[in-house]
Formats: sequence, C-alpha cells, structure tokens
Amino acid sequence: MKINEFVVVEGRDDTVNVKRAVDCDTIETNGSAITKETLEVIKQAHEKRGAIVLTDPDFPGDKIRNTIKQYIPTIKHAFIPRDKAKNKKGKIGVEHASIEVVKEALTNVSSPLEADIETINKAVLIDLGLIIGPEARQRRKVLCNKLNIGHSNGKQLLNKLNAFGYTEKDVKEALGYKEE
Repeated sequence: MKINEFVVVEGRDDTVNVKRAVDCDTIETNGSAITKETLEVIKQAHEKRGAIVLTDPDFPGDKIRNTIKQYIPTIKHAFIPRDKAKNKKGKIGVEHASIEVVKEALTNVSSPLEADIETINKAVLIDLGLIIGPEARQRRKVLCNKLNIGHSNGKQLLNKLNAFGYTEKDVKEALGYKEE
C-alpha cells in the first residue's frame, strides 16, 4: 500500500514499523519537545503533498498531536487504539502495533473541519452516557475505536467530535442506536 502524504511519527522505531506496513515517507518529531523547525518541515510537507499525524496513543503522543494541530489546523490524523499499540511488557507505541493495525489506522484517516463549528454539544454526550455515568469511559472507548479518533476523556471527545464534524446521528449510529 502506497501513501502519498507524509506520515508524521515520534521517532525512528515508529518509522521502521510504519514503513513495514506501508510505502511512505515519514517525518519524525523526535519526541514531545517538538521544535519550531520541525513544525515548519511538517507544515511545508502538508502544503506540498499532505501529511498525516500518527503518534503514540498516550499523553506525550497526544501532546505532540495537539501541538501540530495548533500549528497546522487542517492536518490529517490517524489513530491507533491503546490496546492495539501495546507490547508484551505493557509499553505503548506505534512501534508496537501490528502491520495490519498500522495499515488500518492509515486507511481510516480523519480530516478536521477548517472552521470551529459545533456539530455536537456536551448535553448530547451526557444524554448518551459518554461523559457522565458508570460506563462512560467504556462507551467512549467503543465510540472512539469505531470512529477512529483515538482515545479521549470527556472534554477531548467533545473537541474531537466537533473538529471532525461528527453529529449526534453519527455518534448514535456508531454506538448502535436504531433510527427513531
């Protein structure tokens, strides 16, 4: 599988694993201390051929993703679920994901909307048991995996759903609700 866009990863081991899964060029951020120069390289790559952010599904990976997203709001995102990015010792990272999981993540890329438009609100997420309730965390996990938007707490979920333009109908369908 060939990917035209650059794939933005955290480090060398991520590059090695991604290139085992797909034919692509990568840009490495070299960890969470992402520099202005690296952001400029990513921005230029995004403008020339496009770029997809594929960071580890953990706090540092989210921090890198958010830094890039603030600098380049229209950049595309690919996510690997936490449980599919773990090695036998429990370490989490893109480098630990199987080739199939990496391919799937890069096949299900999300593109954020260019403007900040509210397509869903907090009240809907509360009503659907995604923010408050005994099973909210598990319900969010299921939803995030189905929508390929990466793990999220309640506030992050609301921001991601709006950034990618998901509506109440989309969320209900992903959760298996039947049309009324």
